[in-house]
Amino acid sequence: MNQILIIAHEPLAQAFRAAALHVFPDCGDRVHALDVLPHEAPEQTLERARVLLQGMPCAGMLVMTDLFGATPCNVVSHMLERQETLGCHAALRGVTGLNVPMLLRAVCYAGLPLDEMQERALSGGAQGIIPLTCNLGACDQDVKE
Repeated sequence: MNQILIIAHEPLAQAFRAAALHVFPDCGDRVHALDVLPHEAPEQTLERARVLLQGMPCAGMLVMTDLFGATPCNVVSHMLERQETLGCHAALRGVTGLNVPMLLRAVCYAGLPLDEMQERALSGGAQGIIPLTCNLGACDQDVKE
């Protein structure tokens, strides 16, 4: 089974993991979180990620991050470029722009080959972004305060 590692600005990584556990209480052994601290150098975050990856047996790992171009994303890019130096023997794939639908889709499809899992996560993230309208029926009711 593939693993999921969330690397995001503090406190988002732990919050996303908590959201996954809220929906899928049994996913805790395969969803991991690493919060990037506000004044931490990228090298320190990369080292903490390396330590976290050591001894984590898995077929593959999808590393998810919150914001393209920011420190967490840059750390994931370095991880993908230098997989052999991380001490992780699993294949790594990365995605950015993490949202809850993307994460839940990754959890649901963690048993697929890693490339397919990554594609399912990306499509779940995109499909989870929709304009909200009155189609939910709430707009017809009076809101009482």
